[in-house]
Amino acid sequence: MKIKIPELLCPAGDLERLKTAVDFGADAVYIAGEEFGMRTAAAKFSKDDISAGVEYAHSRGVRVHVTCNTVPHDGEMARLPQFLEFLNGAGVDAVIASDIGTIALARQYAPNCEIHVSVQSGIVNSATACEFYKMGAKRVVLARELSLEEIKYIRENTPDELEIEAFAHGAMCVSFSARCLLSSYMTGRDANRGDCAQPCRWSYSLMEEKRPGQYYDITETEKGTYILNANDMCMAPYLDKMAQAGISSIKIEGRAKSDYYVAVTANAYRGALDSLKSANEDWRLPDWVTEELNKISHRAYSTGFYFGAPQNAQTYESAGYIRDYNVAAVVTGYENGCVTAILKNKFSSGTVLDCLEAGSKPFPVAAEVIYDKGGNAIESANSPMMIVKIPFSREIKTGSMLRMKA
Repeated sequence: MKIKIPELLCPAGDLERLKTAVDFGADAVYIAGEEFGMRTAAAKFSKDDISAGVEYAHSRGVRVHVTCNTVPHDGEMARLPQFLEFLNGAGVDAVIASDIGTIALARQYAPNCEIHVSVQSGIVNSATACEFYKMGAKRVVLARELSLEEIKYIRENTPDELEIEAFAHGAMCVSFSARCLLSSYMTGRDANRGDCAQPCRWSYSLMEEKRPGQYYDITETEKGTYILNANDMCMAPYLDKMAQAGISSIKIEGRAKSDYYVAVTANAYRGALDSLKSANEDWRLPDWVTEELNKISHRAYSTGFYFGAPQNAQTYESAGYIRDYNVAAVVTGYENGCVTAILKNKFSSGTVLDCLEAGSKPFPVAAEVIYDKGGNAIESANSPMMIVKIPFSREIKTGSMLRMKA
C-alpha cells in the first residue's frame, strides 16, 4: 500500500508516562508544564522533568511537543515568555498553541520550536489552515468535527509543507472541539484554561416548569440521563483511510490517563501502523490490536465524525467506563529463570497472566508457582508493592506489565 505512514503521537501526563510512551512505540509525545496546558490535573512536568523527558525521548529518536494551548489572560501572558525561552533552550521540538498572542510569543521566544496549532482553534477549512501557515505554523491539529473527505480536501488545498494532525483515539468532547463554557458556568472552573470539571459526564433530568403538560422525549431512568455523554473514539480499524486522507500525525488523547493506558494504546497503535507499512490494498487491523484496545478502561467506542454524522456516538444510561482488566504486577527484572515484579493487584498461584511487553504482541505468562522476594513459594501474592518472582522460560523486558481479567 503506497501511502505515507503517519506519526504516532502519544500522551504523557508525567515523566514516567513519557518514558512508557517512548518505550512502547511512540514517534512523538505531547506533554504540559505546570502552566498553560489544557489539563491541570495532568500538568505534572516541572522544568527539570521537561529537560529529562526531552533527553530521554531524543536519545531514542522520539520528538517532544509541549502544550501551551490554554486561552491565557494578561496576568498569565506576562509569565509566558520566560517559559517559552526555557522550552527553546531545553530542545523541545514543538509548541502546541491556539491563542494568537501565544503563537506570536512562541515565534519570538522559542524560534527553534515548531508551532503546532491546537485543536482548540477549531480548524475546519483549508482557508483557516493556510492563514495559520502564513503565521508560522508547521502543523495544524484539525477539529474533531471533520469527515475524512473534508480532511482530504484540506490536505489537497494547503501547502505540502503544512502537516495535518488528527485524533484517532480517546475521549470525545460534546462541545465543538473542546471549546466548552458549561464547566465555567456550573462550577467556576474554566475548561478553556485547563480546568474542566467534565459536567458533560454528569447525570441530568429535564424540567421545564412553565410548560406543564408538554413532555420532551428523552432517554431517562429514575437516575436521570447522561444526555451530554459522548462515547470514546477508536479509529484503529481505519488507519489506512486516515493515511490516505493525508493525515501526517495520528493523536491519542489521554494526558490524564494511567501509565497502563499509555502503554496499551502506544503498543497497539504501533503494531497497527507497522502492519500497515507492508500491507496490500485489503489491509485489515490485526485482531490482537482490537483485543488490546478493549483491555483498557474506556467508554463504548465510535468513529466520531470521520464518516459523516456520528452514529451510536453517545451513551445515555451511564458515563462509566468499561474496565475488564487490571495490572497484576510490573516487571522489574529477570534472574535465575524467574521474572521479578512489583505487585499491583492480588493474584494466586495457578493464575495465567497476560504480558504486555514493549514491541511485542501480548503473550501469556502462567504463574504456576509464585515466590516471594526471599525465594519462598507462596500460595498468593496479596500485599501492595510486594516483590514476587514467577518462573518463566525467557527474559521479559523491565517495565513490562502483567495483567489479569478484572
